[in-house]
Amino acid sequence: LQNVRIDPNSISFSMWKDIPVPFYLTVHFFEVLNPKEVLQGAKPMLNQRGPYVYREYRFKTNITFHDNDTVSYLEYRHLFFQPNLSNGSEDEYIVLPNILMMGAAVMMEKLPEILKMLVSGALAGLKQNAFMNRTVKEVLWGYNDPLIDTLNTLVPGLIPFKGKFGLFIQLNNSNSGLFTVNTGMKDISKVHMVDSWNGLKKVNFWRSNECNMINGTAGEMWPPFMSPTSLEFYSPDACRSMTLVYEQSGKFKGVPTYRFVAPKTLFANGTDYPPNEGFCPCLQSGIQNVSTCRFNAPMFISHPHFYNADPSLVNAVTGLHPNKEQHGLFLDVHPMTGIPMNCSIKLQLNLYMKKVSGIVQTGKIQPVVLPLLWFAESGSIEGSVLKQFYTNLVLIPSILDYLQYIFFGLSVPLIISAAVIMATVQRSATRMNQHHPTMQSKPAPSSETTPLLHDAAALSQ
Repeated sequence: LQNVRIDPNSISFSMWKDIPVPFYLTVHFFEVLNPKEVLQGAKPMLNQRGPYVYREYRFKTNITFHDNDTVSYLEYRHLFFQPNLSNGSEDEYIVLPNILMMGAAVMMEKLPEILKMLVSGALAGLKQNAFMNRTVKEVLWGYNDPLIDTLNTLVPGLIPFKGKFGLFIQLNNSNSGLFTVNTGMKDISKVHMVDSWNGLKKVNFWRSNECNMINGTAGEMWPPFMSPTSLEFYSPDACRSMTLVYEQSGKFKGVPTYRFVAPKTLFANGTDYPPNEGFCPCLQSGIQNVSTCRFNAPMFISHPHFYNADPSLVNAVTGLHPNKEQHGLFLDVHPMTGIPMNCSIKLQLNLYMKKVSGIVQTGKIQPVVLPLLWFAESGSIEGSVLKQFYTNLVLIPSILDYLQYIFFGLSVPLIISAAVIMATVQRSATRMNQHHPTMQSKPAPSSETTPLLHDAAALSQ
């Protein structure tokens, strides 16, 4: 237990500080094959591209221990493209929706018609279209777009950022916020549990206290002696706490694990699952509106290929093939220590797009939640770390168990032998008493102070 706590003197502290597990970020894009037809109202035809794989390095800085049994830290991620593991290069072009323009169009839907017409004219001058053809690197890590400055001039505050725009621009070489977690020094059952995030005990993105709660850990480790029920963690990427449920027990390379998976209610709408009402306004079950934590852009998250979602989402496009093996997320955790042995967290980014009156660039596009990409952050303990883990937590306890049975097995013959010897001695003593009956009446020697000795002396006189 001492090594599970967050303590600079513990064996696991260096592993907690600089995670030695090789993590990989895998990205798949959904290329739109028929952009001209979609603009005229046709169903989008999608083709999955990738994977584009990045090696992910995580390390913690600004580690500060507090008097109330907590520690604060910033965790940074550095990502490096892996050409040998990828199916394609970062310089490949992909046809996608013009995310900035189509997102801004939906955001402006309720503005006065004259203002939307003015914006539409500006878009024409910038040669902005509903779809764009950009490289993988540009879409993920950012590109300069004059549309940002134009929109901020015409509709101040509509897009509250400047500079480059990229879907993952805040993911690389940046931190996920200031986490303060319990160290477990006084109460091991609270180790790794989040005390606050960016100084907040709860977030303010959602419409209910329950949905705004920061529950569980930071998603790296959990308290020891886990029960096969559920686990919770706060995800800054999803702007919410997430609960996974126990599915089955198993082993990862010989180490016993509990597998936790996402329940169907994770992204259910408020109608199908009332506790999720606070995440609304909602559309179909299986997608979650994250516009309140994404600059009010009409963005939704889901499982890849709309796995576990309302079938209407899958049927609104062509090219999706959801299945559990490829698209279901999971965590395999060693229950005794709360340390994940193997994990793959998978999410999909989707853009809600439609025709918006007054903005001619949106054409006749039918309302659709269009998948942009899905990604997986995956990692597993291996190499020397796995060997040490297996030796200390599986092999040695198993040997001790076997020794216990061996010692017990050896003790049984010894006990039987002792019993036989005692029985033999008792039988021998009985036979001896039967052959020498006078020995039974012969008095035992008395001490010098007994009255019997004095009486014998008197008789002799």
